[in-house]
Amino acid sequence: MSAAATRRLTTAQALVRFLAAQYTERDGVRRRLITGTWGIFGHGNVAGLGQALVEYRDAMPYHQGRSEQAMVHAAVGHARQLNRLSAQAVTTSIGPGATNLVTGAALATINRLPVLLLPGDYFASHAADPLLQQLEHPVEADVSVNDALRPVSRYFDRITRPEALLASALKAVRVLADPAETGAVTLALPQDVQAEAYDWPEEFFADRVWRVRRPAPDPAELADAVRAVRAAARPLIVAGGGVHHSEAEGALRELVDATGIPVTSTQAGKGALRHDHPADLGGIGHTGTAVSDELARTADLVIGVGTRYSDFTTASGTLFQHPDVRFLNLNITAFDAHKLAAGTLVCDARAGLSALAEALSGHRVDAAYETEYRAGKARWEETVEAAFRAEDDGAVPTQTQVLGALDAVVGDEDVVINAAGSLPGDLHKLWRARSPRQYHLEYGYSCMGYEIPAALGVQQAAPGTPVWALVGDGTYLMNPTEIVTAVQENLPVKLVLVQNHGYASIGGLSESVGAERFGTDYRHRVADGSFTGAPLPVDLAANAASLGMDVLRAKTVRELREALATARTATRPTCVYVETAPPSAAPPAAAWWDVPVAEVSAREAATGAREAYERAVADRRHHL
Repeated sequence: MSAAATRRLTTAQALVRFLAAQYTERDGVRRRLITGTWGIFGHGNVAGLGQALVEYRDAMPYHQGRSEQAMVHAAVGHARQLNRLSAQAVTTSIGPGATNLVTGAALATINRLPVLLLPGDYFASHAADPLLQQLEHPVEADVSVNDALRPVSRYFDRITRPEALLASALKAVRVLADPAETGAVTLALPQDVQAEAYDWPEEFFADRVWRVRRPAPDPAELADAVRAVRAAARPLIVAGGGVHHSEAEGALRELVDATGIPVTSTQAGKGALRHDHPADLGGIGHTGTAVSDELARTADLVIGVGTRYSDFTTASGTLFQHPDVRFLNLNITAFDAHKLAAGTLVCDARAGLSALAEALSGHRVDAAYETEYRAGKARWEETVEAAFRAEDDGAVPTQTQVLGALDAVVGDEDVVINAAGSLPGDLHKLWRARSPRQYHLEYGYSCMGYEIPAALGVQQAAPGTPVWALVGDGTYLMNPTEIVTAVQENLPVKLVLVQNHGYASIGGLSESVGAERFGTDYRHRVADGSFTGAPLPVDLAANAASLGMDVLRAKTVRELREALATARTATRPTCVYVETAPPSAAPPAAAWWDVPVAEVSAREAATGAREAYERAVADRRHHL
């Protein structure tokens, strides 16, 4: 009997060949799982994965990044745009390159989005000990800085022998492709093992298809859910990101059209219905619309679809105030389905919504309820129009007028990306989502610096699609480096850079909790030590231009509209720079958010804020 066929490769070469042969398949459509690898090389990965990526550059596309954290953000944006059916890998050296991955890994895992992390690590043999950038622990010799990635990874392994990759690579890919378990996956790769040769079985490199299942609801759970919906007088759907990941927007629309149940959305779920659908009430929670939050307070059944119920969604436990409110959660992850002591449908969102629609045939909410929420939607639309409207085209725009100008320019296919600052609140309340992929808000981690690199990943996933990254000056200064990558790769992303001289969102929050906007403005320090002098004389537009972007400066509403229209058709990376006039003119929050206030203070601002806090927190409920 002949021996099984083998191929002699280094561990790094074998890993690259293996990843190039992995596929997902859902609904009969096959996609490559790992579409490319981002990398920054140092001594911990250049001779291993670096050499392997050169060797197999035809099989594994390589993308050169400028910041390790940003590379993860780009990969996450890519995966989200592709409904988690494809992902990207990220390789870094040992040391700071590896620890710079932690923020991006946390973002991926919190948002349930796949990314494969391949950091270099110390010598498994300890032949060079300590080596450059190695963390030494006096009693745990196997500890590495990469262990910081354990709590933010859905799967973690350190490959200390070549043959260990055979089992670990399969486990890693299984997690990446599983919608109930996915997130950041880390394979830490000691640099000597990366370069070590091994006789790999040929079947390790065979094409492998990971079927992304659509589990149907359990019949007993479905029967309970149907009874709950039929018994409810004021049901309300909370659409989360799982609706998009499952491509369940059509199933949601069919259910809503048949039953008349209104739909609100989380930041991740916005766009589950088009903004002009009569049952779409927009965002819910602290950054939600007034009509959504009014209905949430009186809903007797809250149907969560693909949501993890963050504190913004629930208004820190104060939003759902009906004395007999109950929850029904449809989620592919049991962990999320059981939140708020809910009745559960642990299943795929599309399969579950379709099953619900069929089982509820003939059922519809009371006509008076439909009339009520449609009237609320119409009133809110007037609020949006007022926030977007500019009475004087020659005036400096407010932030909401910036959004109004963009709203007038974008098409259904455009993607608008944001994550942090004051923009997420304005967008959640006001943006008119025209398609399932248009509204791309990373709000699970709300990570400053996500937007620009994520735009690159989305643009790679959707070539030809206008992709907009919306950032304030604070976020821009956190992470502008991937502008260079956009220029290098000729990715025509559009950057809208809003200059408001500091952390506008936290400034407002600081004022509301008695911290008096301390340390939130970008201003010169004055004699008393406070940062209350003139705004800093920075020129962020010049900075973007120095990194290779085409820059359009807009000083008025009219100039802004013209610049946005020009940017939308640009074939190079283009920045629209605008300084806004305070205040933003955004409607106030219609629901609370718990940020604890100093219980004692000698300052009047803090004592007054504490009194307001105690009144608000009294409405918190524990749904049991």
